[in-house]
Amino acid sequence: MRLVVQVKLLPTPGQASALEATLRACNRAATYASKVAVAKGLKDRNGLQREVYTDLKAMFGLSAQPAVRTVKKVVDAYTVLKANSRAGSLGSPTSKRYRRAVGAPVVFRPEAAQPFDDRCLSWQYDARTVSIWTVDGRTKGIRFSCSPDQLKMLVAHRRGESDLVRRGGKWFLIATCELPDPEVYEPVDWIGVDRGVVNLATTSDGTNYQGRRLGRYRRWQARKRAELQRKQTRSATRRLARRAGKEKRHATQVNHRISKEIVLDAGGTSHAV
Repeated sequence: MRLVVQVKLLPTPGQASALEATLRACNRAATYASKVAVAKGLKDRNGLQREVYTDLKAMFGLSAQPAVRTVKKVVDAYTVLKANSRAGSLGSPTSKRYRRAVGAPVVFRPEAAQPFDDRCLSWQYDARTVSIWTVDGRTKGIRFSCSPDQLKMLVAHRRGESDLVRRGGKWFLIATCELPDPEVYEPVDWIGVDRGVVNLATTSDGTNYQGRRLGRYRRWQARKRAELQRKQTRSATRRLARRAGKEKRHATQVNHRISKEIVLDAGGTSHAV
């Protein structure tokens, strides 16, 4: 079973500058590789890597392993695109959306996430720092912040790639953790779950998860947005942009926590949800 742990990076201004330059270089390289993949019909990893590997190093300043990770990112993007088109997620083949999606090379945003493996990213858990390859050389001692439970998860189960992400001007690493699959059991009964607004979830065994706190939080966020919108200043606009998505992420976290509690309670009593 795979889980991800997101930690917040706390780089110095110099380290942040190196990370930004690296992210932009990797995504320029990915866009270049994407155009080559379409022009020459190379959607397999080995074929595309043979074609663009030297160019990615010479033209964009990537070292060996970041170039390999960039090629894999491009191939994965086309794999997802193909799966979405087959599943009908892009509409019918005659639709404008479908033609726009499959008729041009995939373009990567300048600050799109970039995967790093253990050859170009290392973790120092005791010091809570990471060392990462950048276009300016190896950058060491970048501090990160996480909860004690997240740190324990990283130490015990982190495996494979970690994605470097910049979101809202802040830096994050999203690490993949591989856990043993939970023991399979035959349920002896069921737990029903009724979802609502006032009560976010109520289970058939009488457990009630109220939504009053989340409702108060949403009303508070709405008041703050209204206050900032009335000001119509540059500072207010910047603050609105920083707050964008905060309410949604909070609600997602609350719902995720409730769903985990219900599943854990069901597992502890050999019930199915």
